[in-house]
Amino acid sequence: METRRLGRLEHRSSVLLYGAAALGEVSQEIAEASLDDALAAGINHFDVAASYGEAELRMGPWVAQVRDRIFLASKTGDRDAVAARASIESSLTKLQTDSLDLLQLHAVGSLDELDLVTGKGGALEAALQAQQEGLVRAVGITGHGHQAPATHLEALRRFPFATVMTPLNARLWRDTAYRRDFEALVAEVRAQDAGLLAIKAVARRNWPGALAGQDVGTQTHDTWYEPLAEPRIVAAATSWVLAHEELTGMTTPGDVRLLGLLLAAERDRLPLDQARQVLDELPDYSSPFVTMPF
Repeated sequence: METRRLGRLEHRSSVLLYGAAALGEVSQEIAEASLDDALAAGINHFDVAASYGEAELRMGPWVAQVRDRIFLASKTGDRDAVAARASIESSLTKLQTDSLDLLQLHAVGSLDELDLVTGKGGALEAALQAQQEGLVRAVGITGHGHQAPATHLEALRRFPFATVMTPLNARLWRDTAYRRDFEALVAEVRAQDAGLLAIKAVARRNWPGALAGQDVGTQTHDTWYEPLAEPRIVAAATSWVLAHEELTGMTTPGDVRLLGLLLAAERDRLPLDQARQVLDELPDYSSPFVTMPF
């Protein structure tokens, strides 16, 4: 699998990052089989979060066996320093490791959220203290929603985060304002030599009925949004995102059944013009952020 430099951290990360949200509600056997498949295929960057159900617990026994072979990232969604410190310590215990390669402030997608985590007594203080103690190597930031790129640009102006994880797919790119914000973020990422990571690369739309408040849990995949699930369309979406050379990589979606499609898509990428054509012809392709369950 292709690898790319993760900004000034200098790690050569696989262009597919394992999105461990997929492990939140699966058995230990299924989790370890999926992780093994990812590692065997060349994925070396594994991304989890304290809020991903049982994912950190599922990863722990596996991480203990392969720790020196992987780049391990987790996230805290807490906003104040005391809670964030407890979250970091809990993640280390569950993941059965002494340190994280990357600790990310999770789901910071608005200026209000950014104010909370970067303000006095905010989660950033806990992350930096953990870094000073050697519990985490680097600190990053993530976020969802249409305001995420603009929020993350402001985040980099306030603090030199080592990585930024923000949404990108061909549908979001069609939005002029979103594209402008993303391009401004890219410029700052390059100026600071940060790593840029993409989420929601294979999101198709909100689940039908989500806007009416219907239960998403009855849908066909475990993701909170409806993912792309046809091989050629997944290949097009993956090819389109990975054509952005400013990215280190993109996360795999939160359902273990989709991993094989992403591995095949990365291996057999479509030419960019062909990928664009496939996605341009895709019906019901829309932002997954019209409504979110969190």
